[in-house]
Amino acid sequence: MQGVEFYKNVEKDEDIPGVMHAYFGDYHIRDVKFVAAFEVNKEKIGKDISEAIWVKPNCCAKFSDVPKTGAKVYAGPISDGVAPHMYEAFQADKSIETVDVAQILKDSDADMLINYLPVGSAKGTQIYAQAAHSSTAYPSSFAASPSGRRGSRRRGCPSQATTSKVR
Repeated sequence: MQGVEFYKNVEKDEDIPGVMHAYFGDYHIRDVKFVAAFEVNKEKIGKDISEAIWVKPNCCAKFSDVPKTGAKVYAGPISDGVAPHMYEAFQADKSIETVDVAQILKDSDADMLINYLPVGSAKGTQIYAQAAHSSTAYPSSFAASPSGRRGSRRRGCPSQATTSKVR
């Protein structure tokens, strides 16, 4: 989020530390709009995403202010994204009722889902990929998989999300 805010006014051919290109196809960094977020940290749930990014155990150095987005943080499924011995450190609480991720993606008119789960979160990644796929905000890596292609054909969708607009 900081990067989108920090680099929103860079020129097309400008050298950007940590970013390969200001444009992805016809889309500029500034075209990314955050519309929803999913989290297991009970201290982040319910906040505007611009506030939630600073809640501990956030460990990213602040390099840019981030204005309010109006995008809410929702309670996402824990699955294998948090090891049981890390529940306390991540302030994860299994008793919190999670949302229907696919419905939130539809309601927020999301075009794309960015998965930022920890490495090894295969079940969690599958949960979010399926939710994104059913809401048509699906990642191309899932759409290209055998199960993703089958689901795409059933709904009459292309097998890869290559034309999604960025909000």
